[in-house]
Amino acid sequence: MMGLGSAIGAGLFVGSGQAIGLAGPAVLISYLVAGSIVVLVMAMLAEMVAARPSSGAFSSYAQDAMGRSAGSAVGWMYWIQLVVVIAAEATGAAGIVAGWVPAVPAWVWVLLFVAAFTAINLFAVSGYGRFEFWFAAIKVTAIIVFLVIGVCAILGLFPGVPATGIAHLFDEGGFAPNGAAGIAAALLIVVFAFGGTELVAIAAAESADPGRSIRRIVRQVLVRILVFYLGSIFVIVAVLPWNTPAVLDGPFSAVLATLRLPGVDLVMSIIVVVALLSAMNANIYGASRMVFSLGERGLAPRALTRTTVKGVPRIAVVASVAFGFVAVGLNWAFPDVVLPVLLNVVGSTLLVTWAAVAVSQIILRRRAERTGTELPIRMWGFPWLSWLCVALIAGVVVLAAFDAAARTQLLLTAGLTLALWVVARLTRRR
Repeated sequence: MMGLGSAIGAGLFVGSGQAIGLAGPAVLISYLVAGSIVVLVMAMLAEMVAARPSSGAFSSYAQDAMGRSAGSAVGWMYWIQLVVVIAAEATGAAGIVAGWVPAVPAWVWVLLFVAAFTAINLFAVSGYGRFEFWFAAIKVTAIIVFLVIGVCAILGLFPGVPATGIAHLFDEGGFAPNGAAGIAAALLIVVFAFGGTELVAIAAAESADPGRSIRRIVRQVLVRILVFYLGSIFVIVAVLPWNTPAVLDGPFSAVLATLRLPGVDLVMSIIVVVALLSAMNANIYGASRMVFSLGERGLAPRALTRTTVKGVPRIAVVASVAFGFVAVGLNWAFPDVVLPVLLNVVGSTLLVTWAAVAVSQIILRRRAERTGTELPIRMWGFPWLSWLCVALIAGVVVLAAFDAAARTQLLLTAGLTLALWVVARLTRRR
């Protein structure tokens, strides 16, 4: 449920509208490509997690494969990404809730959300897992209900509402109205909608049987992506013309509104808030465990490794949410500026994580084969599928280089990664 909940977020409920506006019905191809990358990354992570569970996950594996500096750069980059995203998610959820209660300013809601989820993550990890389970259950239920309603609309099972069929997939300029360029532009948005699935590699280290847990996740992730992501997008572009203005603003709400269902906007707003808070909860957990692992490996202050009697790294949790409290002040001073700036800061960091996973798996698998080490789980199709994953990630980077906004994010990410690597080299202990 954590793996599924991490993948179903605001990127699907809101960001999918922008992707549809760029590619039309052919956005299904964009989701298929991005989903393929995620499946391959998860399969590679499963091999490494089963062999050596670690709360540092891909940072630990990058250190094993490419050295201390690489592991440090990947770990700190991921931690910075999550810390900023925590603040962004709290800001996004607060903006929606403030619209329901105008008397309470957004910064108050940010403070409330950050404080509440800090407290949750300071309890035993079972408490965090329980909250995340129910958050995921709400999102999964919403998607299932949406799919059922969408299929009924396509088949004409709603009284007084004519069947839509699948004609909209080919109207308004055809299946790919903006051609390959539109599919590529949508891919840049879609890729980042899948961010969060890698958190299960961190959580698996704290489960009773990491190998069994990660094996189940990988086995099911392909089906889940096909059903929930591709299914939802198929319903949207089948029920409504892709260039309908309402699709850009809120594709799920737009579909439900055509069926004259009451209270649609409020229900979808609640689901988006749940999605944001769920992701925030998961990211506090992931960030705290990553910086805890960095401390264990001597790549961060040792104080971050102190735990409560229940094993919770309390200082790591507080350090990871500190910027969230800073965001409270920023929201008070600059209420309309904070969210866009935060999202631009971490635009391309996910690509660094995925690339590190792919390269690490190739190196560690080759090393295991040379030494005759038995692996509990073996990535299928090695090395061809591993190299295919590298090629797909490289392709996304190339596409991003031709987009002005994405190119700026790429340069910022590359500069930060290099700076973190240099700092790790300069601070190497004897």
